[in-house]
Amino acid sequence: MSVEIPYITEPRPDTGLTLAKLGVWLFLASEVMLFGAFFSSYVVLRAGNTWQDFAFGPAPVVQDAESDEGDEWAEEEAASDETEDADEHAGHDHSAHDASAHAADNAGSGHDDHADLHSPLQTAIPMATFNTIVLITSSVTVVLAYASLLLNNLGRFRFYFGLTIALAFVFLGVKYVEYTSKFAHGYFPATSPLLALYFTMTFLHVLHVIGGIVVLAYLVGPGTKMWKTNPAQFTGRIEAVGLYWHFVDLVWIFLFPVLYLL
Repeated sequence: MSVEIPYITEPRPDTGLTLAKLGVWLFLASEVMLFGAFFSSYVVLRAGNTWQDFAFGPAPVVQDAESDEGDEWAEEEAASDETEDADEHAGHDHSAHDASAHAADNAGSGHDDHADLHSPLQTAIPMATFNTIVLITSSVTVVLAYASLLLNNLGRFRFYFGLTIALAFVFLGVKYVEYTSKFAHGYFPATSPLLALYFTMTFLHVLHVIGGIVVLAYLVGPGTKMWKTNPAQFTGRIEAVGLYWHFVDLVWIFLFPVLYLL
């Protein structure tokens, strides 16, 4: 005796949604809270720091070389006669000046390294822009795949779903190049609050993209067996997965301007 589960293909009268769509919407609500926490952290950290400290990290503390040399002069002055003390004092004046100038140069060099950059992510804007176009295009292909099923065209559905997976891999490839470029230039999560948020939020998004690829690959492969036995339920699954993929794209639409452009 088999038991038929209600509201698999027909919407519930109280919500107007099938069970699959209702479950996806509840899941996406939790995802909004997850990413919302990181966006809130961005606002708090940026408001609590200067842009230089937020983007590039606090400037290194340079020890006052002139003060240290003054302590050495005092010790040597007590153990020397007046002539030797005068000679040593003159010599130390020169070394203190050199040390102070050297310290100032070192302190300024870290700032000069970023003098031509508004943000450590500035050089990655072209790649991020390209990835934005890739994800928007993948949302279009998901819609076309769903529309193909409504037209009972399984072959075209597979084409558009396969194209969506290919675009997702393009996105991941560009992110890999972007990450390796940042590491090569000495930018790591511990470098600054901005980079910590950048690596955390974008990698979390990458994990969602990978999860989407797994589900899409299953539905375009073994999952299509359901099309022969229950096409309405299979179409409902594709619609639910499409909602998730649109959410992944929408998150990137927020990440792109917040991290790269603001």
